[in-house]
Amino acid sequence: MTTFAAVGIVSNMNARLMLNERHIVSDHAFVEMVVWRLPSPLSGSHHTFKYRLALVVDGHCVLRYDNEAGKGDHRHVGEEETPYVFISPQVLLDDFWNDVDTWRS
Repeated sequence: MTTFAAVGIVSNMNARLMLNERHIVSDHAFVEMVVWRLPSPLSGSHHTFKYRLALVVDGHCVLRYDNEAGKGDHRHVGEEETPYVFISPQVLLDDFWNDVDTWRS
């Protein structure tokens, strides 16, 4: 177990933070976006980005796009999780903001 943790830390030492923002979207909601560029893809992904984009309403995450090692790219809407096809960071942000706009309307 210790070996895996050490390997994870070493492999992410060269990660570069690309985006780290929080936006207030209403009196009760905010968006938080974090995107890293990794030296190599996570297990389960075919690209070199690690990301977490979330819409939080009244303290509850109602929408989240993320990728996890071994799990790959996916999207959460409420309790439902579906695969997400990652094309590029810009398309990821566009897709996320479109979903946020849908929630707001």
